[in-house]
Amino acid sequence: MALNLEELGIAPAGLDAVRPFAVEELDVRGRAIAFGPVLDSILGRHDYPEPVSRLLAEAIVLTGLLGTSLKFDGRFTLQTQTEGPVSMLVVDFASPDAIRACATFDGDRVHALMEAGKATPEALLGHGHLAMTIDQGQHMQRYQGLVELDGISLEEVARRYFERSEQIPTEVRLGVGELYTRKEGEGHARSWTAGGILIQFLPEAPERLRQADIDPGDAPEGTTPHEVEEDDAWVEAKVLVDTVQDDELTDPEVSVEMLLFRLFHERGVRLFDPQPLADKCRCSREKIEGVLAGFSAEEIEEVTVNGRIEVTCEFCNATYDFER
Repeated sequence: MALNLEELGIAPAGLDAVRPFAVEELDVRGRAIAFGPVLDSILGRHDYPEPVSRLLAEAIVLTGLLGTSLKFDGRFTLQTQTEGPVSMLVVDFASPDAIRACATFDGDRVHALMEAGKATPEALLGHGHLAMTIDQGQHMQRYQGLVELDGISLEEVARRYFERSEQIPTEVRLGVGELYTRKEGEGHARSWTAGGILIQFLPEAPERLRQADIDPGDAPEGTTPHEVEEDDAWVEAKVLVDTVQDDELTDPEVSVEMLLFRLFHERGVRLFDPQPLADKCRCSREKIEGVLAGFSAEEIEEVTVNGRIEVTCEFCNATYDFER
C-alpha cells in the first residue's frame, strides 16, 4: 500500500528528527528517528575506525530516542565505562534539540578485532556498565540509572533499563549504515545514516503489565523461572517491531512515517509533532577559561607549552588558545 502524506495533511518529519507516535489499539507509545546530516557531521569530525563510528552512531540514535522524551528543560547523558577496546562512549543531549558525542578507544585492540572479523558492538564494549543520567538543572536532583554491560547490545541495554528500573516493557531496534553517492566528475562520497524505533507497553490497567519471565530470586540453584503469558497486544507489537530490517532504518527514502505505516496501518497509528535534532556543542571560550581559573599554579605549569595553553574540545574538536 502506498502512503501519500500530503493527502493525509501530514508534513514529513524528515531527517534528523524524532517522531513520537501511539498505537492506541495495542496500548503502545513510541518514538521513531531518522538521522542524516547531523549524524554525518558528528562522526565526520572524528577520525574513528569504522566499527567505532558505527557503535557511537548506535549510541547517538538511542540517546536521540530517549533524550527527546524529556518533559522539561534539562540534559540526558548516556555514558559507557568498560574494559573493552572502546572504553568510553559519551552522548549528551540538551533540550530542546542539541546533541553531541565522542568515544575513547584503544586503536591497537580495535584494529586487532577488525583483522579477526570480530569487531562487533558487543566485543568493542566488553564488560562494564552504562549510565543514563537525567539532569534537570540547578537546584534539582539528578537521576542516574545503571545497566551492566556483559556482552550485550545497546538494544538490549535499553530493554533491561526500562524493565528493571521503570518496569516498563520496552522494545528497541537500531540501525546504522553508510551511503555511497557519486557525482559527475567528483568521484564517490560517503556519508553516515542511521535510524531507530522504540516502543513501550503502557496499558491503563496495571495488571496487564506482565513479564514473560520472572526471576526465581532466592530459590535453589537450577530452579526454572516461572513463565506467564504475556499480554497479546504487547506480543503483537513486539513481533511487528522485530520485523524491522536495518535497511528500513537507514534508507533515506524510507521516512519514519512510511515505516510506522508499514508496521501499524492495520491497527492505526497516531503521529505527534516531530522534534528536530541539531549538532550543537556547549563548549565556549568562557567556560574553558572558567575551568582553567580553578587550576593551581602547578597545574597551569603542567599544561603550558611555550608560554601558551591549548585546549581542544573532545566533542566538537574546537581548539581554544590562551596565554599563560
